[in-house]
Amino acid sequence: MEGIDYDIGIVGAGLAGLTAAIQLRKRGYSVVIFEKNSFPFHRVCGEYISFESWDYLTDCGIDLAGMTLPVIKKIQVSSLSGILLNADLDLGGFGISRYTIDGLLAMRAREIGVEVQDNCKVDHMEMCSDYYLIHSSTANVRVRMAIGAFGKRSNIDVNWKRDFISRKPNALNNYIGIKYHIKTSFPDDTIALHNFKNGYCGISKIEGNKYCLCYLTTASNLRDSGGIKEMEQRFLYQNAYLRQLFEQSEFQYSQPLSISQISFDTKEPVFARTPLVGDTCGMITPICGNGMSMAMHSGKLLTQLVDKYLQKQLSLDDMLAAYVEEWKKQFAVRLRTGRFVQSQLGKEWRTNLFVSLLKKFPAITNRIMEKTHGRNF
Repeated sequence: MEGIDYDIGIVGAGLAGLTAAIQLRKRGYSVVIFEKNSFPFHRVCGEYISFESWDYLTDCGIDLAGMTLPVIKKIQVSSLSGILLNADLDLGGFGISRYTIDGLLAMRAREIGVEVQDNCKVDHMEMCSDYYLIHSSTANVRVRMAIGAFGKRSNIDVNWKRDFISRKPNALNNYIGIKYHIKTSFPDDTIALHNFKNGYCGISKIEGNKYCLCYLTTASNLRDSGGIKEMEQRFLYQNAYLRQLFEQSEFQYSQPLSISQISFDTKEPVFARTPLVGDTCGMITPICGNGMSMAMHSGKLLTQLVDKYLQKQLSLDDMLAAYVEEWKKQFAVRLRTGRFVQSQLGKEWRTNLFVSLLKKFPAITNRIMEKTHGRNF
């Protein structure tokens, strides 16, 4: 095709975008990927990855087995009143920081010939007859196929006027996320989820003898408190387990990383005739602990279909329709279950009742895990 700069252009270099870029490059396509930040960098994330994506990351060229990463096999959940649930994870997972895993994937992508344009903001992307045009801060790029992997909320979403952008604040949107790296005394093989009013906080081990402490809460909690530290003391310290963590841990940042305007509203896997992957097309609630694996899995599903489209085995319409169908088959129930679980948390009486039920009936806990996780892909 004349005048085309690359076969594939991917906007956003998170886990979904980077792994898709690597897989498509391995199939022989020319690939460019855009990232507004400069690698390596930290992201707000729980930094627990389900084992279902271990083989896929290995196939992308990441030597996870050689990194002696913490293996996480148990989960602990506390309610606001101190009810504590301990359970074994069905599949389990491992801990690794986004600084490390994203940095390794970006390095691997460059090694095999992906054009990684970091520190480069994309303002808009659109389809023009038989190609896509990506408008970046450095140039306009024409590609045969564009993929949106730009995360939870982007200026592209605003330009596209996607529905979730204009929705009024509700129980599924207007959240904030806060992340620290800490050193503390906590079991290496356990991920804990501690509830507090209008939120919950996760902690699990990552590489380098550090732990990721990351919590989600409502924007109103922060607004009513006047600052992050004040909010933590007012709300998180109500949970004795969290108070102990905050008071007895060594914090590695002077200031935490934060992100706002997080939404769990429903989103489309295809918009403006552009396929979307990862959080761009739907974010599972962090309480389910499976967002990173789902992001990579969506990228893998799309990679296989994009290959067929570029080989002229599928029309664009058929490829997009097949992706929507496969995406819904793999993820719709997980996202719906995640929204249900999230709805049971935050209010003291409801959280206490929910955690008590999970503790009394382990089969319910196991069922939720089954509904929010997949198998190796």
